Amino acid sequence: MANQVTNYQCPNCLAGLRFDGQSGQLACDSCDNMFDVATVEQLYADNAQAAASAGVEPQWDISMTNNFSAEEAAYMRGYSCPSCAAEIICEYTTAATSCPYCGNPTVIPGQFSAQLKPDYIVPFKLDKKAATDALKQYYKGKKFLPKSFADTNHIEDIKGVYVPFWLYDGETDAYMRFRATKSRTFRRGDYRITETDHYRVTREGSVSFRMVPADGSSKMPDAHMDSIEPYDYREIKPFAMGYLPGFLADKYDVDAETCSVRANERIVTSTENALRSTITGYTTVTREYSNVNLKRGDVKYALMPVWLLSSKWKDKSFLFAMNGQTGKLIGDLPVDRGKFWAWFFGIAAPLAAILAVIVYVL
Repeated sequence: MANQVTNYQCPNCLAGLRFDGQSGQLACDSCDNMFDVATVEQLYADNAQAAASAGVEPQWDISMTNNFSAEEAAYMRGYSCPSCAAEIICEYTTAATSCPYCGNPTVIPGQFSAQLKPDYIVPFKLDKKAATDALKQYYKGKKFLPKSFADTNHIEDIKGVYVPFWLYDGETDAYMRFRATKSRTFRRGDYRITETDHYRVTREGSVSFRMVPADGSSKMPDAHMDSIEPYDYREIKPFAMGYLPGFLADKYDVDAETCSVRANERIVTSTENALRSTITGYTTVTREYSNVNLKRGDVKYALMPVWLLSSKWKDKSFLFAMNGQTGKLIGDLPVDRGKFWAWFFGIAAPLAAILAVIVYVL
């Protein structure tokens, strides 16, 4: 029968551990820490189990079968944009005259086909006037904004669009290890001395997540959606057709499984930030090791309110987006090169003259 040899490593510094007969514990000669044998064995058992299950890691539950009924589908209309391929839906009394994503003035009406019905909706709280006022205010003070862009930008064409989102519920178990220092500086005679103590800091805990968002529209830039978040989930409602009149709704074209990659990243990053935020009182803190185990749960489909205006200038598209609930906004704006260089030389010339006078005097 073959012998099995197990070499335990120190949980703190990863150096080899030895059994200390006097204390009955595992000792680390590198960092002088002592560990209970059962504790270290359990740690290795947990790591082995995690490694063994890595290949069959549970996935998000995306078994959603709640579709629009025939009566609801009859109440809806569908439009498609021949320019950017956006598929927009709305209730039958809403007229879609242009695409909210690319600004193409022609959209083709078509028969709405039954699809997955949203579980939730965050209703619009801010009306069109609030959106147009916010856009006008956003333009103010932009020195390098081309005048022709502002003059030809049809602000009244701004549209309220429900953007599709996947919402992920999950929980994480995490362990992190950090290297930290505390430094103090003092004088001793003619010398200035800096004394630095080194520490190994660990954090371990569980974090629960609910409704982590990831938009399901390929037309909507992720950076725009990140910038206008968060939404106040206290006002989220079960989906009802009554929230649609007067607004458009984008049909998701990126499924929940594909979007889960982004949700996973957000959850892991948030977990690491939460554990890191508990470490205070040190001069420096450097992460050495992180292990975040994500327990995936349910996924829900939701619609979030966004005011959108797509404008074109010199064959380039610029997208303005505003959170239809909170008013948080972001917008792409062009730069007038002529204005920029005029401003630059207007500042540079006086500065150069002043510098020349200073050099001459010196």
